[in-house]
Amino acid sequence: MPSLSEIYRAHPVHVQHKHPDLNSLQELPESYTWTQHQDQTNNNSTLNHNVPVIDLNDPNASNLIGHACRTWGVYQVLNHGVPITLLHDIQHLGETLFSLPSHHKHRAARSPDGVDGYGLARISSFFPKLMWSEGFTIVGSPLERFRQLWPQDYHRYCDIVMQYDETMKKLAEKLMWLMLESLCITKEDLKWAGAKGQFKKTGAALQLNSYPTCPDPDRAMGLAAHTDSTLLTILYQNNISGLQVHRKGSGWVTVPPVNGGLVVNVGDLMQILSNGSYRSVLHRVLVNRVKQRLSVAYLCGPPANVEICPHEKLVGPNEPRLYKSVTWNEYLGTKAKHFNKALSKVRLCGGMSEEMS
Repeated sequence: MPSLSEIYRAHPVHVQHKHPDLNSLQELPESYTWTQHQDQTNNNSTLNHNVPVIDLNDPNASNLIGHACRTWGVYQVLNHGVPITLLHDIQHLGETLFSLPSHHKHRAARSPDGVDGYGLARISSFFPKLMWSEGFTIVGSPLERFRQLWPQDYHRYCDIVMQYDETMKKLAEKLMWLMLESLCITKEDLKWAGAKGQFKKTGAALQLNSYPTCPDPDRAMGLAAHTDSTLLTILYQNNISGLQVHRKGSGWVTVPPVNGGLVVNVGDLMQILSNGSYRSVLHRVLVNRVKQRLSVAYLCGPPANVEICPHEKLVGPNEPRLYKSVTWNEYLGTKAKHFNKALSKVRLCGGMSEEMS
């Protein structure tokens, strides 16, 4: 069974640009200049235009999460069990990493056919302009890469990442079952989750992102609009806004940081598994001229070669199967070719467009 690293190597990303030191630029280069954001942000502060914030201690959490997945494709969670000290530690690690000199960070640069290390967002090759951000991807142990960055001090940072990864894995399991419970899917119904439903063989990656202050934020883009190729993504963001999600009928809606909260995105594979009941959320990141924004995404998917398809409980005479069976490996290949049209490429039935829905 191929690893997540092997899957990404099979679908290399060729970006013909060397990452400059964004912190040193006083003006926005033409290569980073996007047209003014065409879709205006919806600043309506009414309840219907706020991304749901859900307390996991709420006895009704599963139903609340299910409703959020159906109507938004995203929600925030509180009382999730992740120690605030661990969130501060991973934030400090990110701040330390991205504050290294540019030539130092490039010691751990990601190769075109690689998955881990420092570099531009993998989606960069789909856009004519560059994004005002830098990233660092971790799959498995960060030991080798961290030795390149911190020859004397790598153990301390490795420990933080491994603790964060293990904690996120447990939270992802909890969230998966809360999401599936709202669809009436039980542990007995999902064999690939394992005998105890612990998702022990799931694939995962950790993505650290930095969005430096920008001299002309209205004409720049931190991270262009995309959906995640995952089952779910758990995002920690520092106290700087920038993340936006697209909701049909509302346009772009800002997801403000909530103290101690985590953002959970529905991914493409969850949309397939739920037979379209849950919507993979289109999202992007804007930048600002005052403060650096930092985020850490835990990208959670199934075992690489497990076929994901609409669950049989969600298919019937009045609910036709909407998607083909696809492994994560196969889907990443489709995504690498077709990007945000990938879901429509594995769709069986006509109907609502997958884009901007």
